[in-house]
Amino acid sequence: MYAGWQLTVLAAAVGGAAVNEPARGPLRVHPTNPRYFTDGSRQPDGSLAAVYLTGSHTWDSLVDIGPGDPPAAFDFEGYLARLATLNHNFIRLWTWDSSLWDTRANGALGKEVLPAAPLPWARTGPGVAADGRPKFDLTRFDPAYFERLRGRVLAAGEQGIYVSVMLFEGWGLLHANKRVAGNPAWAWRNHPFHPNNNINGIDGGKPGDPESGAVHSLTHPEVNKLQAAYLRHVAETLNDLDNLLYEVINEGGVQDWNWWVVEQIHAAERALPQQHPVGLTGHGTESAKSMLASPAEWVSPGARDGYRDDPPAWNETKVSLLDTDHIWGVGGNTGWVWKSLTRGHNPIFMDPWQGSILRKPPEEQWEAVRRTMGAARRVAQQLNMAAMAPHGELASSGYCLAEPGRAYLVYLPGGGEVTV
Repeated sequence: MYAGWQLTVLAAAVGGAAVNEPARGPLRVHPTNPRYFTDGSRQPDGSLAAVYLTGSHTWDSLVDIGPGDPPAAFDFEGYLARLATLNHNFIRLWTWDSSLWDTRANGALGKEVLPAAPLPWARTGPGVAADGRPKFDLTRFDPAYFERLRGRVLAAGEQGIYVSVMLFEGWGLLHANKRVAGNPAWAWRNHPFHPNNNINGIDGGKPGDPESGAVHSLTHPEVNKLQAAYLRHVAETLNDLDNLLYEVINEGGVQDWNWWVVEQIHAAERALPQQHPVGLTGHGTESAKSMLASPAEWVSPGARDGYRDDPPAWNETKVSLLDTDHIWGVGGNTGWVWKSLTRGHNPIFMDPWQGSILRKPPEEQWEAVRRTMGAARRVAQQLNMAAMAPHGELASSGYCLAEPGRAYLVYLPGGGEVTV
């Protein structure tokens, strides 16, 4: 059987608004095809259906980030409506560890220092933190943060969108903390676990380096105790929601701490009615190899693992949510989406959205990526993805997702003819 698809034909198939049904779940790794999750629904033959995930995520979808104190509220309702129109069904819901973002750490993409709020812990004082606002009480959670967290996961699910809740943000401390000459150690100096920013006497600093934090490690048992309480509170707040996944940390954390966080969520959910997938992401301290050896259910490989221009076929036992964030930062292209689909990945996009935080033209380039992800999902919805696997050897282009003898999805990077 031959089925040849050209990108131009698939792109032309995108038209009109998509209508997403509410997301079902909870998701679990498909037992016979672990490239994908299943929501437990059955196909006509009684076998478990697979769920293909793809979508745009952006930095201020949970924590407001921008000029002003407090920053202007993010239009989450408009964001979800746009994603539904694009036929997307997945987002990362970003947290932020520090109380500001010095975007100058992003080079030419940023020029401002932007407040970030709310954060998980209550700002009660007494005393003033480095950002000029009340110090944190690390024994008290901010109800506004958790009400927003639950409300946004719930709202996304009603639009058929699965949400990966980011538990910690590591890029600031690991990669960007010392990048700004005029604002050294900005991420650590504005972290709730810096001793100057909380009323609890907690110091999560890196021993021997007063300009760095060690909060994403097992260095400080008193810090880990507070983190464990936070993780339990997140799990209890969200457990009944079907469209939920967890992400340990964005681009940070040492291996033993990362795996400890996975186990903390697993342990918390064992005492609760539902269990949800937990994931690890690339461009931190772990390689794809170490993430695959972890207790996590899904992973996001990075550029250092070789997933940029020609992502290799995925034949592992964990789901791959392949994210442009850990490959380009801000980047990607339409060809990468099709390559990822035909190699067994679930591609997702770090979206500058409306350019309110980081600006990188041209906007037209990102709109093409957004639309292509929706088109890729339309194709996946027509296939029995539970039976599909990468078979590059079956197509002369090298890009083929197939159920041999029944269905073949082939990508031609340059168009033209293909032999299957």
